[in-house]
Amino acid sequence: MELSHFWNSLTAVGLLASLGAGVVRGFSGFGFSALTVACVSLFMAPAAVVPAVLVLEILASISVWRTAVRDLDMAWLKSLVIGNALFVPVGVYMLAHLDPLLLRLTVGLALLLTAVGLRWRDGTPLRPTRPVQASTGALSGFLNGLAASGGVAAALLMAACHVPAQAMRGTLIVFLVFASGYTLLWAGVFSQGAGSSVDVLSTNTLFWILVLAPGMLMGMHLGRKAFSRSNPEAFRRLVLNLLIVISGLSVARALFDLLTQRPS
Repeated sequence: MELSHFWNSLTAVGLLASLGAGVVRGFSGFGFSALTVACVSLFMAPAAVVPAVLVLEILASISVWRTAVRDLDMAWLKSLVIGNALFVPVGVYMLAHLDPLLLRLTVGLALLLTAVGLRWRDGTPLRPTRPVQASTGALSGFLNGLAASGGVAAALLMAACHVPAQAMRGTLIVFLVFASGYTLLWAGVFSQGAGSSVDVLSTNTLFWILVLAPGMLMGMHLGRKAFSRSNPEAFRRLVLNLLIVISGLSVARALFDLLTQRPS
């Protein structure tokens, strides 16, 4: 009975998380994976839900493909694709073999620093040089493999460079199709190894796709409507504040578990 109650509660958390993250994704073009993983990983290991989230990222991008291709920035897209091609395998390997508690703390801190950095850099432009773009691609690839959150890392430096909202949104939408598919490929490779906590082709992945998809689709519809009629800057600040709160809670939960963990 208690187990059934736990799974019902976890399903409810997943639905609410995907709805909120879908609104963010529909408006900004990024953030669905990061927000969903941050919420769900408060209650379970991130590796259990990451494969499903990556599949949903691909479906989300395909649904708005035409608009995204029209607005994308090709220089940024190339840097992101190259960085992910090189660094996603590193992140996926760590996802498959790290201790879940340590992984949750690492992901939470990465998301928190990303969100705070984006908020802090809001008014100070950074030059979009090749080294900056290459670094963005590398960081994005690592975090995509580790926790399906490379879109947020990419948005961090693109926003710091004051890339126009339409161009950033279109670039991230197109990029996430490649990044999510490529990460899933490597996750499938590492899921075959001994001691791996990642299982891409499983009933668990299908379960989470079915749980998260309705909330994501509804949220994206609301987010697209908000993007068409709202002030992008004000809404972006709201998104960043929300991400800071969620990732902060994730870090706090991981630290609590770490401090109260009893040696076996």
